[in-house]
Amino acid sequence: MRQILIALFAGTLFGAGLAYSGMADPARVQGFLDLFGPWDPTLAFVMGGAMIPMAIAWIIEKQLDRPFADKGFSLPTASVIDRKLMVGALIFGSGWGISGLCPGPGFANLAINPFPALMFVAALLVGMLVHRVTE
Repeated sequence: MRQILIALFAGTLFGAGLAYSGMADPARVQGFLDLFGPWDPTLAFVMGGAMIPMAIAWIIEKQLDRPFADKGFSLPTASVIDRKLMVGALIFGSGWGISGLCPGPGFANLAINPFPALMFVAALLVGMLVHRVTE
């Protein structure tokens, strides 16, 4: 139950940050990705600002034996840039550029703009299912 409450709090905080910063608005993201049109640097500032608490989290993580709500840390171990990673990044980036949404804002938009977000989330889930079946 404790983990569920922590996840609910963290997800709510993340969603509120997306909404407050305007990053739940697909037009903002597309404006950032449109280098040849009216470029919107807002997303760069949000990503840059996110580096500060993340750097603090890395410092704290090194001092802990285990995380607050789990038995151990689950840190990535892969360091190889292979074809699978590059194709996945290309697919992800294409979807992000076309829709202006990635998974976090997509789910947050279920509350803000439900119909387009529902189509995005459905496509996201189908993509995850295709990956699971073909993996």
